[in-house]
Amino acid sequence: MSKITGVTTHDFRFPTSNTLSGSDAMNPDPDYSSAYVEVNTDADDGIIGVGFVFTIGRGNDVVCKAIDSMAQALIGRNVEELLDNMRLAWDLFVHDSQLRWLGPEKGVEHMAIGALLSALWDIKAKRAGKPLWRLLGEMEPEELVSTLDFRYMTDALRPEEAIEILRAGQRGKEERIANLIANGYPGYSTAPGWLGYSDEKMVALAKEETEVKGFKQIKLKVGRDVAEDIRRLGLARDAIGPDVKLAVDANQVWDVPQAISWINEFHEFDLAWVEEPTSPDDVLGHATIARAINPIPVATGEQMQSRILYKQYLQMNAFGIMQIDATRVAGPQEIVLEYLLAKKFNKPVCPHAGGVGLCEAVAHFAMFDYVAVSGTTENRVIEYVDNQHEHFVHPTVIKNGNYMPQMAPGNGTEMTLETAQKYTYRG
Repeated sequence: MSKITGVTTHDFRFPTSNTLSGSDAMNPDPDYSSAYVEVNTDADDGIIGVGFVFTIGRGNDVVCKAIDSMAQALIGRNVEELLDNMRLAWDLFVHDSQLRWLGPEKGVEHMAIGALLSALWDIKAKRAGKPLWRLLGEMEPEELVSTLDFRYMTDALRPEEAIEILRAGQRGKEERIANLIANGYPGYSTAPGWLGYSDEKMVALAKEETEVKGFKQIKLKVGRDVAEDIRRLGLARDAIGPDVKLAVDANQVWDVPQAISWINEFHEFDLAWVEEPTSPDDVLGHATIARAINPIPVATGEQMQSRILYKQYLQMNAFGIMQIDATRVAGPQEIVLEYLLAKKFNKPVCPHAGGVGLCEAVAHFAMFDYVAVSGTTENRVIEYVDNQHEHFVHPTVIKNGNYMPQMAPGNGTEMTLETAQKYTYRG
């Protein structure tokens, strides 16, 4: 038996605002940041569990403080008891009534819980000697479903339905694992898309990402000026040609009527989707937009804060493309439930990534989905941006526009602290 002996947080902030990397209509000057946590035990295996929350600068310290506060509940706990019953770990935090008051099940407290639960799953995967995607994909359906919280979900998805989905996913699993290891999982690039970039830089990056790196889709930020958006989309489409997909992202900048009017100016560009056209909490607004801009699909989910919102979006058919984020909700269990919901409602999931560690983290869940849930990569891609990968022990590897699966045990988000610590925020 081993016990949790300590939890350490790090406030890392990278000055991406200096190059306008990450700039969009809502977030003009982000400094990509990580509230990074390490969970230590007294086991003699030397394993440290890691998790994180991605932010864009100010407020990263708030998340760190939330993690520090919640971590006290872990100190001295039996590690094996938590790893053998991850639902117990979920309940320890999510069903703490006083913590829950701060959400419930959303916001800073929920993201901080996600970081700690991710660190526990990292220990579980490392002890099993498997990358997280494979650990999740190879768990018995009943075992995995037993870790999930179906409160508020049963009008959309019941535990027995989730088990049946995972049982069906057993067929052909080994072939999909082999294909994943050999060929990877499709990605798409947002590298050309930042609003702060000049035309020349945007066009050059669009060509490089598609012609050299092999991505079959790129994404541009929009929403500052409609005429300027149309002009830039024309340049991008000319640069990549008709066979590469082109998506746009408004990062929540529009009201519903404005979104409808603005997006309907984009039909000539054959868009793969329009992302986050309005508030991530506005289910009915997204449903209205989706109907009004058809056939351009709506994509959203990057800042959706709980499984309850995903349920409502799916019930209202409020998007065509479902997106997830690795650090917005409470860790792997909630993300697994989101993928099961997407399968039930027959919606493709295209994860949000970029940032600090998001590419490394979210690929595990997309690959789990391919292996054990949806069984397909059709109409599915993972976002990619080349930011801060050099600070990770096992950085994301892209080949021919595809994410190659991480093979090292764990969740893939362990940082090389010697390089990252020079970006420690001093206040």
